[in-house]
Amino acid sequence: MYSPATWRLVVHGAAPGAANMAIDEAILSALVDGRVPPTLRFYAWAPPCLSLGRGQPASDVDVAACCAGGVNVVRRPTGGRAIFHIDELTYSVALLQSDLRAEGGVVESYRRLSEGLLAGLRSLGVDAVQAAGQHRPSSEQKAICFETSSAYEITAGGRKLVGSAQWRARGGVLQHGSLPLCGDLSRIVSYLALSDEQRAAERCSLSACALTLEEALGRPTSFEQTAVALAAGLASALNLTLIPGTLTDYERSLAVGLYAPGGRYAALD
Repeated sequence: MYSPATWRLVVHGAAPGAANMAIDEAILSALVDGRVPPTLRFYAWAPPCLSLGRGQPASDVDVAACCAGGVNVVRRPTGGRAIFHIDELTYSVALLQSDLRAEGGVVESYRRLSEGLLAGLRSLGVDAVQAAGQHRPSSEQKAICFETSSAYEITAGGRKLVGSAQWRARGGVLQHGSLPLCGDLSRIVSYLALSDEQRAAERCSLSACALTLEEALGRPTSFEQTAVALAAGLASALNLTLIPGTLTDYERSLAVGLYAPGGRYAALD
């Protein structure tokens, strides 16, 4: 059992992808600087956004299709592959590596944090489990995050439900993840640099490998209801008291710098 801890809970509405990534990094920096407590954040995206993992090549993006479709493109500070952010709830957790909840390597901390996500999803009625994970050499990795489940990511009925990624810097840990609430997960293929044949194959693959929360439950669930359930699950599994809060002026200043022209998230690298 973890020692009791108090974390801040921040719930935001929808924002552009670059702003969301800037805020996540700003929270982590403020935490490491000793300015804020560990933080759980929930947020959404508007306009729709295609995010790439930290090391994913920009050539995976169909830039013309994204421009025509009004889709933003951003590079996440975390690893992983492409995610199309629309009709979803995204969570982020910022904590210190010295916290027992982040102890061990990336995979072990995935397991610990996933226990909270599982508890929340199960309270909604989802028969969710932690994935055993699939290891593929980098030469065989595909461009889409939801095609494969990493160790301890969340699945339901053998299909991926939550895609998560982690970044560690200066003694801090940022983990964030995407939970699709509804809609067609295959929409992502329209914004990747694929041939028509590849797009057709990827649509079939995604239908078999991933699902939305609405599919898992057989009914729609709102962003607000889902956020409440996940917060309660994480609080219970990780022995947390969550105190609702907002960003500090220090975090806002850091985020503005990261999001402004010339900042890390002003445009895709």
